[in-house]
Amino acid sequence: MENTLLAELTDKLKTTFGDDIVGSEQQYDFPVITVKKEKIVEVIKALHADGFNFLTDLTGIHYPDNKGKELGAIYHLHDMPKNRRVRLKALASIADPSIPTLTGVFPGANWMERETYDFFGINFKGHPNLKRILNMDEMNYFPMRKEYPLEDARREDKDNTMFGR
Repeated sequence: MENTLLAELTDKLKTTFGDDIVGSEQQYDFPVITVKKEKIVEVIKALHADGFNFLTDLTGIHYPDNKGKELGAIYHLHDMPKNRRVRLKALASIADPSIPTLTGVFPGANWMERETYDFFGINFKGHPNLKRILNMDEMNYFPMRKEYPLEDARREDKDNTMFGR
């Protein structure tokens, strides 16, 4: 059923948004659609009109080896009456980590975007109050970016591979 949903959503979105839909794939149990960051709000509005009216989660990702698209926002949408779920990705470069805010579509995105900004440094353009929410204002780094080793490099019993790096 999930592959059917992936094909259905990809066809609909490609028809409307064309090359703004960068990719689509089935990852584990979720259809995942990657969208150009400039179009993420429009794509989510279209999905909202199609029944995906609950933003389950919004978070960030950091892939330091993905040059030009190191940071990204991940959106989980749910169509409760039909019990359909989809994950969307919008990627940005670390030099320009900005993605349009989703607060105009889902007011609940407000806190999630602030949290994502606080931990990943993604600047949600148009957000009504984008500032740190959980970390100290004085912090000049974003702790969830993979920029720092997790363990003492001199230790031989642990390394970053144990933490998925």
